[in-house]
Amino acid sequence: MSMAPVPVIQLIRLNTPRASLITLANRLRRTFALGNQSLSLSPSSSPLHVRSLTTAAGIHTNKVQVASAGKRCYSNAKEPPTGAATETASPLLSKLFPQTSPDVDSTAEQERKKREEDEAKENERAWKRMKLGFAIFGGGGIATVLWGVYKFGQPEVDSEGQIIEDEFIDKPLVQQYLQRMWKSLHYYQKMIQEPSRAKLLPDPLKYPYVQPRYTLVLEMKDVLVHPDWTYKTGWRFKKRPGVDSFLQECAKDFEIVVFTAEQGMTVFPILDALDPNGYIMYRLVRDATHFIDGHHVKNLDNLNRDLKRVIVVDWDRNATQMHPDNTFGIARWDGNDDDSQLFDLIAFLKIIAQNEVDDVREVLHYYRQFADPISQFRENQRKLAEQMQEAERIEQSKTKPIVKQWSRSILGR
Repeated sequence: MSMAPVPVIQLIRLNTPRASLITLANRLRRTFALGNQSLSLSPSSSPLHVRSLTTAAGIHTNKVQVASAGKRCYSNAKEPPTGAATETASPLLSKLFPQTSPDVDSTAEQERKKREEDEAKENERAWKRMKLGFAIFGGGGIATVLWGVYKFGQPEVDSEGQIIEDEFIDKPLVQQYLQRMWKSLHYYQKMIQEPSRAKLLPDPLKYPYVQPRYTLVLEMKDVLVHPDWTYKTGWRFKKRPGVDSFLQECAKDFEIVVFTAEQGMTVFPILDALDPNGYIMYRLVRDATHFIDGHHVKNLDNLNRDLKRVIVVDWDRNATQMHPDNTFGIARWDGNDDDSQLFDLIAFLKIIAQNEVDDVREVLHYYRQFADPISQFRENQRKLAEQMQEAERIEQSKTKPIVKQWSRSILGR
């Protein structure tokens, strides 16, 4: 009784790496893919021989031999498998080795192509958006320039709407607008860089009013007050130790002017709270400064005062770079409570006022050579006190009472 051929079931013990398995599976797939092929296995031999025959042309294919050490094969089939067995083996290999499945490879290739197409479309959309942005930006810039030429280049008109003739009225229209615009821009630049007025202070007081002999120009920030921030209070301006006594004493001999580069909306409320008695006579803010090389410079030539009698107290040398000989530099106050520089400054200014120094620039020029003028002034005062004590001691030793001289002559001494 003949038995029908049955599908070949192979039990393979593999000690080879994963790459060898993939290679074996690919070779088996190519073998089973051919129609009417036969697989002959010899249980007596250790190598596995696979022979593939084509039914259409009868061409004998090359023998595929896979040798593996320690491999054992068992098979009960002695006749080549039928077409059904071949069709069953192909899905079986796909399940055993999914890496080699042609469906998986084609799906991955399709996904890769789809990603490349999506990226190309996104790049194209981004380039279009970029071109649109450049076009909008360029159009806006051109429109702004044209508006500026029209706005700043148009001629001025009077109250009745009539054009006021200027030096550009006889020139071509386009040239008129361009030159007027340039003049307007130069005017605004000058307004930013130069003081808002030629005379920052009014003329000195006339008799019977009393004009102080000297003018004391003070910086507000980090000389009189210091901006301070805490979790409890937030931002606030802290008064320097001794500032009340300083203003009160200096107001007796000096015309006090606060000259700072801060904005007026910040300065005026602070000075109102700092000086309720009105010791500060004038307040000058940022619009009174020169803007030079990125610094707000205090030009004393615009003060309308004799510079021989002007003393500037500031910690920033750049702020007084135009008149260094009128500057008495002090250390910048950082908010510490043990500061005492204002008390030493009172003594320094009092000595100048009491001695009626004609040109304060000579005194200030001497102290300008020191890094800390206040400390040098304190040291000079100490030396002067020692010299005065020594002179007084010598004078006392020279003049002796007459009674003592008589007693010595009588006693024979």
